[in-house]
Amino acid sequence: MSETNGWENYSKLVLQQLETLTSGIEALRAELQDVKEQLTELKAKEDRVQELKIWREKLDDIASPPQLKAALEEIENLKEFKTKAITTFAVVQFLMVAAITFSNML
Repeated sequence: MSETNGWENYSKLVLQQLETLTSGIEALRAELQDVKEQLTELKAKEDRVQELKIWREKLDDIASPPQLKAALEEIENLKEFKTKAITTFAVVQFLMVAAITFSNML
């Protein structure tokens, strides 16, 4: 009887250990699934980064960053020149109208 009781205790201990191992394996599977999902997200981000690198290389083939900066400065200068030219033209027109009006009065 003592032998049966010992075997029963041993079998219960073995079952407990198996259940513990099973729960550990399940936890590892869940973590592995989470890691797989994160890896998928990283691959998607890596693909996006590669697309941006290709786009940047194409842009650099068209114009380098210093060239783009120079072009933007030139555009700003042209806008300023346009404003000055229109203002000067308007002042000259006003003076011409004033001169014609003054000459007609005389």
